[in-house]
Amino acid sequence: MRRVVPIGPYHPLQEEPEFFKLFVEGEKVVDLEINIGYNHRGHEFISPTLTWDQVPFLVERICGICSDSHPYAYVLAVEDCVRVEASPRGQYLRTIIGELERIHSHYLWLGLAGHFIGYNTVWMWVWRYREPLLDLFELIMGNRNHYAINKIGGARRDIMPEDYPKIEKYLDLLEEKNAMFTKAIIDDPVIAARLEGVGILPKEDAIAYGVLGPTARGSGYAIDVRKDDPYDAYDKVDWDMIVFPEGDVLAKAKVRLLECDESIKIVRQCLKQMPEGPIETRVDEIPPGEGIGRHEAPRGEVFHYVRSDGSNMPVRHKVRAPSFMNLPSNEVAVKGYSIADAALVLAAIDPCYCCTERTIVYENGKRKYGGQDLLRLSHEKTEKIRRRYKK
Repeated sequence: MRRVVPIGPYHPLQEEPEFFKLFVEGEKVVDLEINIGYNHRGHEFISPTLTWDQVPFLVERICGICSDSHPYAYVLAVEDCVRVEASPRGQYLRTIIGELERIHSHYLWLGLAGHFIGYNTVWMWVWRYREPLLDLFELIMGNRNHYAINKIGGARRDIMPEDYPKIEKYLDLLEEKNAMFTKAIIDDPVIAARLEGVGILPKEDAIAYGVLGPTARGSGYAIDVRKDDPYDAYDKVDWDMIVFPEGDVLAKAKVRLLECDESIKIVRQCLKQMPEGPIETRVDEIPPGEGIGRHEAPRGEVFHYVRSDGSNMPVRHKVRAPSFMNLPSNEVAVKGYSIADAALVLAAIDPCYCCTERTIVYENGKRKYGGQDLLRLSHEKTEKIRRRYKK
């Protein structure tokens, strides 16, 4: 007999609201229906109301954990429109922050994964050593999150020479503890029993669904913007793309753990090779045209598109985050596994629904609602709820 088991839109194992209908026969998941749209905040609608230099502060709030990734892709898109490159020092600074954020994001996923499976030792370990990483962000940028580092033409802040030894000390600690996490998790028979062979996404399905980041590389699909279309300092330093063929949850965990080692390697080389000079290329105006920016965020490629009419703000700004591409692959990955595995499989892509949400309604081939319509509908719904609870 087929039944429906709901997960969400509010669930203790989900950081953000999303709704999955599991169609099950006994304990086995046979189908999945994905429902999103609970958290739309209208960034693409707000962006054209801001100046070019204000937009990075908006888009870094699309996702708190990826608060470097979206402004990174955005400034690359504007630089593509202007046909200008960031200053060499600015390129190295942006690469360093991008890789430190990758470690932070992967640690967040790893800690939550430990919590999901009831392995709270892993959770507490990772949370303990995530703190020095946040201290490192604060040392370099003044903030533990929302770094405000990316700027069209380069970076907003420099790394002071006196801070290099402190950064190296943090990197030494992270390298040591990442080795501990990796050995503990990969060699642990309990974790292997829980994750190995669970939530398999075959390589051919990974390609068919166009998945990105560790979700792709954990299925043997070797794609990475940093290698395929290098930008900033990524083609000036030596590092390896981490790929595992198994396609299960354990493979995704191994990709993330070993990528942290590669990120530390990249940061060390950037510090060693850091060129002298200004941290930005001055850009005074944005000419008419369009540009795209691609950045390999921790979850996969972030894509931003901008169009300019020559004024001081964008005419159009389009955002595509990796979770938007990775999420539909759960229709394959979750089938055939137990209800108990479902929440873990759904979380294995490290989904970010704040990044994913968008709302466009079409009727008879035409857009039914514009930005003002969505605001009006939101205000009407809020007022309706207020009246209901006043009674």
